[in-house]
Order: sequence, then C-alpha cells, then structure tokens
Amino acid sequence: MTYSFVVEPLAVQDFESEDERIERCKEWNLLPGSATRVKTYMYKRQGLTLPCEIVGFVDNQTVVVQFENKQQHCIHPAYLKEMQTASFGQRAQAAADARAEDPAEAAGETAADELLENQPVEGDVEGAERLEGGSGSVGAAERSESGSAVEGVTAAETAAPAEKPRKPAASKKKPALQLPEDKLKVTAVVKEFTTVPNHFSDNDDEVIIYENIAIEGHDLAIDEVWSSHSATLKKLELKEGDPVSFEAKIVAKKLSQHPVKYKINNPSKMKVIQPDS
Repeated sequence: MTYSFVVEPLAVQDFESEDERIERCKEWNLLPGSATRVKTYMYKRQGLTLPCEIVGFVDNQTVVVQFENKQQHCIHPAYLKEMQTASFGQRAQAAADARAEDPAEAAGETAADELLENQPVEGDVEGAERLEGGSGSVGAAERSESGSAVEGVTAAETAAPAEKPRKPAASKKKPALQLPEDKLKVTAVVKEFTTVPNHFSDNDDEVIIYENIAIEGHDLAIDEVWSSHSATLKKLELKEGDPVSFEAKIVAKKLSQHPVKYKINNPSKMKVIQPDS
C-alpha cells in the first residue's frame, strides 16, 4: 500500500552515526535530553495513525521520516512532535461531529473544505520561516487536522489572489556571502553561553557563540558563529575564552535575538587548543 499524501525528499542527508541521529532529535525537541536511543514516532493524518522512523533530514527544519512501506516523507519536526500528543486531531473530529448534527450547515462547510482541498499547494521550502520567524525549510505543504498549516504554505494562502508585482527598490545590501558546502577546519574562541526561546518547547535552547573565527584555506568575512550546546559539547566542559578547533559546515542562519548571522552544523573533532608549553 502506498500513501498519496507523501512528499518524497529530492535529496536526503543521512546521519553520520546513531549518536548524531540522537543528538539531532534532541535539538528538534523530539527526544528528552536524557534519551539514549531513538524511538518510533506516530504520523497522524485524516484518521490514520502510522508508525514511522526518522531516517534523515533535508535541512535543520525538515525531517525525513520513513513508513513501514518504505515510503519517505518530509515534515517539520515541530509538527511531528505535535502529532505525538493524544489530543492531536480531536478538534477536527469534534467539528465533524457537530456538522453531522446539522446537515444544512454540514453541506456548506463541506463545500468550503473541498474548495480549500482542491487548491494547488506548493512544495516550496520557505514556508517554515513563518513558523518560527527565522530561517528554515520544509519539503511539503500540508494542512493539519486542526485546520492549521505547519508544513509549508497553507491552502488558504494559495487561494488568495496574487498581488501585482512591484518594482523592486534599489538595494544597497552587500551580496550574500558564498559559503562552502563541505565541512571546514575552523579555529575560534568561545565568546558566550546563552539561551534563546523555543516556541515548541517549555524550555529555552542552550547555545554557544564563538568569535575570532579563522577558517583553514578560506578568507571569509565571518566575525561570529553559533551552535547548539549539545550533550556532546557539554562533555568538553567549555568555558568562555577557550580557544577551540573543530570541523563543521557553516550555514547562513541567524541566531534569534542576537546579531550572529551564521551557524555551525554537525561540529566534530572539537577540542580545546592547549597553549604551547
């Protein structure tokens, strides 16, 4: 059996190890900080409850899950987390029960629902930016059973008439920095430990800000970068002022409430640089 709602990823980034998969799930708030293994998740949609597992990701805001029939599907991690709650979908069911008691009202609402369902839905990867007010992407647009959209743009948005294109104003912004796609060898100094709000969790996210960035083989104008303060990094017991070296990808992702424009992804081989004796 295949599922027609599935939006398959064009390209999947695999986890380098099971430890990385666990750390990623913790960063997405899909696992508690004390977890030592990944669990099976439940994907809920239109009366279906399907077990699935996280097998990879497209980017930091797009998880790739795989169902038992081996189909893979893109979903925002916050939406997948919402599906794990017992109350998910109950609001839609209550509305359906209310409509069933009033056939006249049901006919009108059903027609409206069909109109929305038949609108073309874009698989644009920029919809998640509206979800968290920051950068990010998802691989599909999908309405939840409660009527809200979490993955991509909503059907209501696509149904709205397009505005006339406006003549772009002359921009004086500097061209975007071209970042290498491969992992880079980096040295930096730990500047600050801080937290930023997480709208999908009761707890704030812990992060590290680094300064004095030097990248081997590249002359990039990057003053500061940030990373999640993961369980792996906590084992190093870093302190402010520590010079460190590591290998990581650098991506353009601004830190919420801070003027830091770039993030390091999947840092590995991190160590404190010891002074020469």
